[in-house]
This record gives sequence, C-alpha cells and structure tokens, in this order.
Amino acid sequence: MTPTRLLFLALAILGTVLPMRYFLAWFGENGFSIMGMVDAWHVNAATSGLVWDLTIAALALTLWVLIEAVQQRNWWGLVAIPATFCIGVSCGLPLYLALRR
Repeated sequence: MTPTRLLFLALAILGTVLPMRYFLAWFGENGFSIMGMVDAWHVNAATSGLVWDLTIAALALTLWVLIEAVQQRNWWGLVAIPATFCIGVSCGLPLYLALRR
C-alpha cells in the first residue's frame, strides 16, 4: 500500500473517531434521538450553514463516487457512500480517495 493511501486511510479513521466522540457524547446527554440531533444542528444560523455546507459536499461526493464506480468498475468505492451519510464527509471523502485505483 502506498504512503498516500495510508495517509488517506489515517484521515478516514480520524474523520470517524473525532466526530463520533461528539456524537456519542451528545447521545449520552440527550438520549438516542436522531430528530433531536437534527434540531440541535439548526440552533443558529452558523450551525445551519455548516449543515448545508456538509450536505452539499456529501451529495457532490456521492455523485462523484457513483459516476466513477460505473465508469471504472470500482465497486469498492461505493463503500464511501454509506460512510459519508452514516459518519460524515470527514470519513467518506478520505476513504473514497484511499479506495480509488
């Protein structure tokens, strides 16, 4: 495995661990409520802007992954889509870059 791929995998791991620390802490304080978390994301204009920024980035990444998967038959790259929407762009993007041929 090349050093670049290892770096992208390390970033994918960091992009999983760091956000999950905050998500799990929030769930610990507020109970497991997805809608409660969505409401918390929109408590002010700054957080709403960040949510929209990340949502658009996630959609762009998803389109990129789908188009390249079909064109290059790189089906492993599709793993980045659920990683993006279940964890975040901070995991999905570096994971996809590590899985690219």
